[in-house]
Amino acid sequence: MQRSSYDTAAALLPLVGGPGNVTSVAHCMTRLRLGIADREGVDAEAVRAVPGVLGVVADGDTLQVVIGPGAVVAVTAEFETLLGAAATARRAPDGLRSADGADLAARGAELKAARARRNATPLKTALRRVADVFVPLIPALIGCGVLAGLNGLLVNAGWLPWLTPALAAVASGFMALISVFVGYNTAKVFGGTPVLGGAVAAVVVYPGVAKVTAFGVPLAPGQGGVLGALAAALLAVGVERWCRGRVPDALDVLLTPTVTVLVAGLATLYGLMYTAGLVSSAIGTAASWLLATTGPFAGLVLGGLFLPLVMLGLHQALIPIHTTLIQQQGYTVLLPLLAMAGAGQVGAALAVYARLRHHTQLRTTIRSALPAGLLGVGEPLIYGVSLPLGRPFLTACTGGAAGGAFVGFFAVLGDRVGATAIGPSGWALFPLLTGNRGPALAAAIYAGGLLTGYAVGFLATYVGFSGAGVPGDPGDPGDPGDPSPRRSG
Repeated sequence: MQRSSYDTAAALLPLVGGPGNVTSVAHCMTRLRLGIADREGVDAEAVRAVPGVLGVVADGDTLQVVIGPGAVVAVTAEFETLLGAAATARRAPDGLRSADGADLAARGAELKAARARRNATPLKTALRRVADVFVPLIPALIGCGVLAGLNGLLVNAGWLPWLTPALAAVASGFMALISVFVGYNTAKVFGGTPVLGGAVAAVVVYPGVAKVTAFGVPLAPGQGGVLGALAAALLAVGVERWCRGRVPDALDVLLTPTVTVLVAGLATLYGLMYTAGLVSSAIGTAASWLLATTGPFAGLVLGGLFLPLVMLGLHQALIPIHTTLIQQQGYTVLLPLLAMAGAGQVGAALAVYARLRHHTQLRTTIRSALPAGLLGVGEPLIYGVSLPLGRPFLTACTGGAAGGAFVGFFAVLGDRVGATAIGPSGWALFPLLTGNRGPALAAAIYAGGLLTGYAVGFLATYVGFSGAGVPGDPGDPGDPGDPSPRRSG
């Protein structure tokens, strides 16, 4: 019988140290992301063994539990419910609980959490928090991206002309106001009032900014894009905090929001929009130049290094760059290159499957994780197969590098491949593909890259990986979980 989301959440809670050890709960597309007060209170091996858990990534004071798309949403909801119930129980009268022990434990957790915060590197902390701003936007980016691609096909084919304007409005509405959502989430993540962050970021997309001149040049609505919205909301958080510490309580509700919006709004108009616009333009120019002049090399590096970024959870830091490119050019040319890493991973897993013909447990894991891998969800194969085995992880990166070089080669020839939204990869990226010469050619080049990644990942793994020392392989007769008889030679 399939394990319920409640069972998974209930099994995880004590293994991560209980409710008192969890400081925050969030999720991305595949991972339950927990803020942890005391890393010593987490039994990572036991968490990894919970049915439904595909892997564990511990990074500073954050524990990422890989569960998979769809399921992670339900497990996160159940986990938050359990935490809420525990908090209610802790607020019970003193006679119904052991107050002294709980207070001492809470104090100890606070001290250890402070130590963990001191040990966390500023770069990792900043990247995680920026990722937390953009990750909640991914479902809308995917949905609107698919609709934009479908609308483009209908327009090009001349079909359903009465429907295409409506589809264009539905697909474009979110992208037109994405800066507001970025501002709202930024203030929420960095400790400000979310609606004030959204209000200041809304200045970026307001049509009336065309009447404002900064540095001698009229502004354009949307100038600076999500980077401008991010900077505006961060400034708003800083101004709000400054006001909270200085404005009398009686006037706080009136003066703090007013000063925050005024100061941050004017700074956005007369500085941040212009500066962020330059940065955004530089990102687009750099990406185009990189592919046009060093396409194969750029693809090789990006495709080869993306799996380690996924393993560390740092791939989310690329979301602002993808989003900026989509706003500027209508698609991101980086995502198809990075998606080749998943192709190398699939090829490596197939080679392991072919090599370890008598390793029943590992082959079962590969069969279960392969469909997700083909659709671009790489964590099951990373944590269940290639990373524990060691060498297949490196050969998977080799396959990803080869696929990236293939796609990058065509970029040098002038055939750019892009994605109209971020989130999916693998086969799931096909509905989002487009390029400077149309979606059909883009899909053909992308398919060639996938096949290259599959082939090189498979061959590099199959040739160099013998399976010696892997528990359950015929070379290890002591594995109790493998009923296959040992064969010689």
